[in-house]
Amino acid sequence: MDASLPRLELISHHLCPYVQRAVITLLEKEIPHDRTYVDLAHKPDWFTQISPLGKVPLLKVDDEILFESAVICEYLDEVTPGSLHPANPLEKAKHRAWIEFGSSILNTIAGLYNAPDKERFEQKRQEILDKFARIEGSVVGKPYFAGKQFSLVDAVYAPIFRYFDVFEDAIKVDFFASTPILKRWRQALYDRPSAQNAVVKDYPQRLLAFLKQRDAYLSTLLAP
Repeated sequence: MDASLPRLELISHHLCPYVQRAVITLLEKEIPHDRTYVDLAHKPDWFTQISPLGKVPLLKVDDEILFESAVICEYLDEVTPGSLHPANPLEKAKHRAWIEFGSSILNTIAGLYNAPDKERFEQKRQEILDKFARIEGSVVGKPYFAGKQFSLVDAVYAPIFRYFDVFEDAIKVDFFASTPILKRWRQALYDRPSAQNAVVKDYPQRLLAFLKQRDAYLSTLLAP
């Protein structure tokens, strides 16, 4: 382990997209770390004592605790050589804005899989399509968001797009039919080793089981 770095432990959950952001950043920056998974349905006492919001990810930095994925990713980027952010301050600010936009997409995805009926499901599905159309014109490079260099924006959108591997396979709907640039970007992120290794190998099965257990309209579409 790099002697200049503190001991890092990422407190995680198998399905959390915000955890995946942090893992991707750790892998991209080749940062040694330990990973500990918690069951958020039965939070252990030690976890509730150190998590101000009761959420993951948490990053233990020696004896200190960082929370919130954006903060964790920025910290990891700053304490290691190179950067996953643009050097230009305006471009960096724009990247941070699109990261926040990514969080809004995740909120809409949660609304989709929690929608109690078809009407609200379709409303959330359209919101996702509208947000995809909004960012379609802002992907300024290829294969990644801003060109050849992988960035923290890419680390945020890889977990977003991962949801749709399961959604599309289960309900046979192409969420990217009208956004060819996002479809290409999605594939580039899918091929990235850090994105592939940000989840456990049985992630699709875990996500499908999670979705089937919801008392929601999507659950009825997934029923065998």
